[in-house]
Amino acid sequence: MGINFCAIDAEAFTATTQKKGWRWKRIRYCPALNLKKEYLQAKRLDWELLKLWSQLGLVCLKYLDESGCYCTSPTDYAYGRRGKQKRIRQNRRRGRRINIFGIWEPKVRFDYTLMVGTLKTPTYVQLMECLAQTAATRLLETGQITVIIHDNASVHKSSLARQQHQRWQQQGLYVFFLPPYSPQMNRIEDEWLHLKRDELAGQVFEDEYELA
Repeated sequence: MGINFCAIDAEAFTATTQKKGWRWKRIRYCPALNLKKEYLQAKRLDWELLKLWSQLGLVCLKYLDESGCYCTSPTDYAYGRRGKQKRIRQNRRRGRRINIFGIWEPKVRFDYTLMVGTLKTPTYVQLMECLAQTAATRLLETGQITVIIHDNASVHKSSLARQQHQRWQQQGLYVFFLPPYSPQMNRIEDEWLHLKRDELAGQVFEDEYELA
């Protein structure tokens, strides 16, 4: 029995699929956690309200997150002369990863600390203690409370950290947890993207101290 093959032009195939409502798109991974739409909507509304209060000067809104960089940034696309390939010579010693603990208050200031190694819960609590002292001073001088946006990292939600929440609130510092897998609501993520894509891209540092 013979097999009949049907030849079709690529452009015609694309036009046909588009007419039928199909598009060639990248597949996106979805979180395994099945969150209720009502919960996500309520969290987003709370976040929008916090932003509004911040614009009105009623609260001090900050964003907290951790990120990391290596001495050799990932190679990316760049313009170059035809027939020539741009190269970045690597160091013999790669260097250790520098982790960044950042707190961003949009259009006001960006505070950060650097460390080698993973952020541990005691260190996180110690850094939050410093922020709580700053929040207490702000509350005393202006009457503003400070709200810090957090993601759901394990150090943020550890039992040791949660034990401090009530005391931090008495100092005027409140923690607002985002829904899981919601990086688009943690605006500090845009700052990390700018740092890695625009400031560090295409560079090689001698060691982690130069990178820092």
